[in-house]
Amino acid sequence: MTGSFADFTLRPVPFSDLAGWENDDPTALFAGLRACLEHIRKVKPYRTGSLDLTADELADFIEGVGDAPADPASARALFEDRCTPFLISRTDGRRGFVTAFYEPEVEVSETRDAVWAYPFYYRPDDLVGLDETNRPAGMDSGYMFGRRTPDGIVPYPDRGEIDRGFLEGQGLEIAYAKSKIDVFFTHVQGAARLKYPDGRVRRITYAAKAGHPFSPIGKLLIDRGEIDPAEISMQSIRAWLTRNPAKVDEVLWHNRSYIFFRDADVSDPSLGPVAAAKVPLIAGRSLAVDRQIHTFGFPFFIRSESLTHLDGGKPFGRLMLALDTGSAIVGPARGDIFTGSGFEAGELAGTVRNDADFYILIPKAAASRYGG
Repeated sequence: MTGSFADFTLRPVPFSDLAGWENDDPTALFAGLRACLEHIRKVKPYRTGSLDLTADELADFIEGVGDAPADPASARALFEDRCTPFLISRTDGRRGFVTAFYEPEVEVSETRDAVWAYPFYYRPDDLVGLDETNRPAGMDSGYMFGRRTPDGIVPYPDRGEIDRGFLEGQGLEIAYAKSKIDVFFTHVQGAARLKYPDGRVRRITYAAKAGHPFSPIGKLLIDRGEIDPAEISMQSIRAWLTRNPAKVDEVLWHNRSYIFFRDADVSDPSLGPVAAAKVPLIAGRSLAVDRQIHTFGFPFFIRSESLTHLDGGKPFGRLMLALDTGSAIVGPARGDIFTGSGFEAGELAGTVRNDADFYILIPKAAASRYGG
């Protein structure tokens, strides 16, 4: 029996169907699970996605886990005893797909000059979140933010308008980078460690966005014949932008989406950034998912035979936690793998574009609703 939804199905499978499961070490997930429990019970439950798995069901599962297992075999046995894996199958027959993201390190200055010219911004005061109660008639339902004006809510200025100075004079600048390309890719990643000339490190993370849809510039460059589809990656896009400075603005402004930031904790530099689930990301074990479908905190096993460079040439097969989301992460079997912080993590993340199988592990108390 399967669970059926509008554009995908869930089919229960045995753990033996999860290729690579027997070699995985999911012990790192338990710190993330405990952090999720803390947030659910003491701050706010995560919003329930259309799959209808609730934060309370996740919390009950975590509370039943007890102490973190001491070794990989015990960790796997715990999930095997308490969860049922479900293969997520798209009804259009296509496999799932994974990309990756990381936390960049960007050199910045507190003050603006001819070299340090490109700002990171705090969230503006006139930016408002939109839902069914306040979205103006006629405004696309995809707009989750707008601009409050004396005459009502209107679309917020886009990337091009902001780059041309719309926010200047409002005191929203966090710091200034040397390169607008660095700023753009920080927007894509949603977080960064800012490094000042005196050695200080400041951490920023996503606070809000201008509201316009995400439009990938990689697709634009492919459509224009500038980059071969087989060669597309963050590295190839950066290289093209560096070679074509006169075209940078036009290409970047194609992606009208614009990200605003807030300060984030740097008390423990070994921890990943705090993202949408409000807990630190775990390098190599955190997954961004479509939050319209999935509920934060649930475990997913991701298997990709073609993704080998993250595991020393071996096919990727890891248990991960859904701890983030993103504008480009749309669909039931679409994920973004967090690879860590800094240059090396960026090199790993930039070339991940692979077909993958998605298995969601559902606690047995809830699995019966889906045929498990």
